[in-house]
Amino acid sequence: MNMIALLAVKEIREGLRNRWVIASTALLATLALTLTFLGSAPTGNVGADALDVIVVSLASLTIFIVPLIALLISHDAIVGEIERGTMTLLLSYPIRRWQVLLGKFLGHLAILAFATLIGYGVAATALAATGKSIGGASWFAFATMTATSVLLGAVFVAIGYLVSALSRDHGTASGVAIGIWLLFVLIYDMALLGLLVADQGRFVTPGMLDALLLLNPTDAYRLLNLMGTAEISSASGMSGTIQNAALGSFSLVAALAAWTAMPMAAAAFIFSRREL
Repeated sequence: MNMIALLAVKEIREGLRNRWVIASTALLATLALTLTFLGSAPTGNVGADALDVIVVSLASLTIFIVPLIALLISHDAIVGEIERGTMTLLLSYPIRRWQVLLGKFLGHLAILAFATLIGYGVAATALAATGKSIGGASWFAFATMTATSVLLGAVFVAIGYLVSALSRDHGTASGVAIGIWLLFVLIYDMALLGLLVADQGRFVTPGMLDALLLLNPTDAYRLLNLMGTAEISSASGMSGTIQNAALGSFSLVAALAAWTAMPMAAAAFIFSRREL
């Protein structure tokens, strides 16, 4: 465990040295503050607290930004170290390959969690400073959104490690990582929407739709955060879709946890058999 903790600290220090921590935090804080002061204007029209609208806005922002940051910091975690020759040096110490992977994962997740908590926390603090009335349910929804944003980041850090374990060079890993981001964030939902429009309810049953949503971690994250309260569902404009979905919070969290565990297990298996 000491070696895993040391590797995690090493990744955090490298993140600070490469300005990843500062850049990610500044990006999330800037975008969150922009949404806070521009996105809370319609609260009077939708009948929701200002923070409810911010939760909807930040959830949409998270789907685009957090997976991209996670993939950028993790896609060369293995192949990059191999190309630089530092992986051979690292494995010369009494440490197993799965421990290297886990230590790196915890370090990268700490970077992402810090950026998310500070970035979104600044936005919530700024909104509270305006004196607007915010209910306890809204604060709970905001805390849930922040925590699940870190979990979504963990999913894509794990996917980035799998890409890194499979890739033979840094350039290939970068291209595949961007392709995966486009697939999960843009292409998948566009294809699913096209399927539903073409199907017109003939073959795609509600249960099948739930399964299709679970096949995309960003969709599981979206449903998890937009089904929190009736006000949030109304503000998101997805109350009808959420009412028809049979997925509960436990199922959605379990899906995100599985999306983290499976790529990590696959990455550990491939890395354990990879020649350096």
